[in-house]
Amino acid sequence: MPNLFVDTAGWGNLIDATQPYHSLAAIHYRSARQQQRKLITTNYVIAELITLLISPLRMPRSIAIEFIEELKSATHIQIVHINAGLDRQAWEMFKRHQDKEWSLTDCVSFVLMKEQNIVEALTSDHHFEQAGFVRLLK
Repeated sequence: MPNLFVDTAGWGNLIDATQPYHSLAAIHYRSARQQQRKLITTNYVIAELITLLISPLRMPRSIAIEFIEELKSATHIQIVHINAGLDRQAWEMFKRHQDKEWSLTDCVSFVLMKEQNIVEALTSDHHFEQAGFVRLLK
């Protein structure tokens, strides 16, 4: 089974039951686990996620820290640390697509997904569809 990319919005919807796609995110997460799919994310996504959890979601820091610690220690989750080459490719993509509202984190995710032949993203971010990927939360 192919790997599944998890974006900031995917993690946010998964952890916070008040989010609009929480139930759907949980279904996709459980399905990926049952199919023994590896969940791929990046340290850029984790940095964005911490900001999202603290504000605007106003999650207590202790809960945010516990969740991130679980992600970092889970054997079914791979956190890719962005190296200089990947960062450079993402920056070039960011510059090329000034007509889009893509963030640098989005561009890093897109480059990594293309590099690893990942088609699906656990996210509600429509930018993934703009870049040619399948957005699972909609």
